Amino acid sequence: MRGFLKLARQRLYGAIAVACNVTIVLIFSVGVAAANPVRVVALGDSLTAGYGLANPVDGLVPQLEGLLRAGGADVVVENAGVSGDTTAGGLARLDWALGGGADALIVTLGGNDMLRGLPPAQARANLEAILKAAKARGLPVLLVGMTAPGNYGPEYKADFDRIYPELAADYGALLMPDFFDGFRDAGGDMTNPASFAKWMQADGIHPNPAGVEVIAKALAPKVEDLLALAGG
Repeated sequence: MRGFLKLARQRLYGAIAVACNVTIVLIFSVGVAAANPVRVVALGDSLTAGYGLANPVDGLVPQLEGLLRAGGADVVVENAGVSGDTTAGGLARLDWALGGGADALIVTLGGNDMLRGLPPAQARANLEAILKAAKARGLPVLLVGMTAPGNYGPEYKADFDRIYPELAADYGALLMPDFFDGFRDAGGDMTNPASFAKWMQADGIHPNPAGVEVIAKALAPKVEDLLALAGG
């Protein structure tokens, strides 16, 4: 009888030990998952890099990350913006930008192609290659568009402006139609760049800290949708 009770106690203690170990593993696993925020890579040019801003925290990436975190998102937005970069440059360094691992991708490229008058077909091909590469990696993408001015002629403008909505539709990417859409939402006139003056640096191309704040607030809901697709 004593032997039976001893064996029963040993089995009971063994079962308790296994249950405790399983519980510890589960707690540890949850802790590890919680410690790994969603990593979003922002691939872009000077608008992403924060060109001309005296304080780095005024840049788009820090402001955007701050808004997302304030809304409860556990996210890190990594700045992969390079001033002066074209769509070709972004494509060339895509693997490097994603090399540390990524859960989602924001693409804000094409402004320099437009400023240089490069063929819209060339910008389209480069952006399409970026979207293809992201799709192959299983990464959800937010494509942030640009709108060409009219001084290149109506044909150029039409060809350039259709790049972003068409590619987003073709590759199932989320779309922000124009990087400067936040200015319109804040009362700016998209047909009159002079109405943006209070949000722009002296060069008339890059936003000042107040302008970045407006842009980030308009962009944040789209990035929240991106995080949802990334499982964040």
